[in-house]
Amino acid sequence: MAFHTGGLVMLQEMASQLPPSEAKIAKYILEHPEESISLTANELGKNSSTSGAAVIRLCKSLGLSGLQELKMRITGDLLKRNSEEFRDIEPNETKHSIIEKMTTNSIRTIRETAELIRLEELSKATDALINARTIHFFGVGGSSIVASDAQQKFLRISKNASAFSDIHMAATLVANAQKDDVVVGISFSGETVEVAKIIELANQRGVTTISITKYGNSLVSNLAQIALFTSATREATFRSGATSSRIAQLHVIDILFMCVASSLYEESIEHLDQTREAINYLRDGMTGSKRK
Repeated sequence: MAFHTGGLVMLQEMASQLPPSEAKIAKYILEHPEESISLTANELGKNSSTSGAAVIRLCKSLGLSGLQELKMRITGDLLKRNSEEFRDIEPNETKHSIIEKMTTNSIRTIRETAELIRLEELSKATDALINARTIHFFGVGGSSIVASDAQQKFLRISKNASAFSDIHMAATLVANAQKDDVVVGISFSGETVEVAKIIELANQRGVTTISITKYGNSLVSNLAQIALFTSATREATFRSGATSSRIAQLHVIDILFMCVASSLYEESIEHLDQTREAINYLRDGMTGSKRK
């Protein structure tokens, strides 16, 4: 299950952001994962030339309940079969090889993203979206595509939703938002200034804010009231990481949508049926016009 894995990913992605003593522990665990899962906090501290207290602080920095959860996640990681790294394309590569590489990259991205979603934060986000009067999705560049996808999904189950990539339009909407609205800021890096500003403006308005960023501390995730994380996919020569990051963001949006739809099951089914009927009506009408 998602929350029984992801320990090694968390350590790897957070290593550069940790205080020196915690970074030493993270480095030790990454180099000796099998041995580390059998050690106590004091033993880990001793082996990494730090302390048991630093081990506990590391777990808190990772957002985990304690060492036991970290060891459980690492154990799950070690049991996973797929250990392939993200691979970039090469000059004159065969179509078959490109298909295999991109498929492997996408699967790994989705798996790592599932491992990084905290159920408590997901529950908070779901409740906020269920009770929202209007949901405002905002992203810049590639993340704006994800915001548009989120908008059309939630519109299909009769949830008022907007998605603007233009920061002036987004700021106008947020400036007039009500306290029962929700603003979802989408930024893979978590450092997109425009997204951070929109989240900050929403906070000033007393609006609930949700961030979707790569795992780790960032400007956007630290500003948001509810933080959801995706896999920190690797950038490569042809930016296949950008492809993977979009897939990770879309995966989180799909999870949020399904959580809301499941909680409002009967209503969602009714709205989806009505949406389908409307689309079929338009399609049939256009077909009839062509025949004439």
